[in-house]
Amino acid sequence: MRAVIQRVSHGKVTVEGTATAEIGQGLMVLLGVGPNDSEEAAAYLAKKVAALRIFGDAEGKMNLSVRDVAGQAIVVSQFTLYADTRKGNRPSYTDAAPPEHAAPLVERFIALLQAEGVPCGSGIFGAHMVLDIQNDGPVTIVMER
Repeated sequence: MRAVIQRVSHGKVTVEGTATAEIGQGLMVLLGVGPNDSEEAAAYLAKKVAALRIFGDAEGKMNLSVRDVAGQAIVVSQFTLYADTRKGNRPSYTDAAPPEHAAPLVERFIALLQAEGVPCGSGIFGAHMVLDIQNDGPVTIVMER
């Protein structure tokens, strides 16, 4: 499981012209699922994301988590995080989990992140989505399990 986590001052995901989630301060989590990923990987990443200290404290040091700042998250499934670009110019996505395996794990990750105290919105699995990401910092972290 791979996650690209961006600290945002504003985030929004739109599907067919309708916003499915919108937040102020918080995290935009782009989540890719591999074929061997399990609920254990989702639980590990959810716990790490919720506790990730990338928000500034009173002195401006990155010491606070999204929970500490009462932030929210948007989770967007993104199979392209498993792109293989070693051959040619067209990426291969054979390393990404098939939708029937990935979709339940994305939903489980969202539920686990919420259980960690982080309110979450999401995109729609498999849909064409437009993301509005106002990266704050910029701060972008890549995690893998």
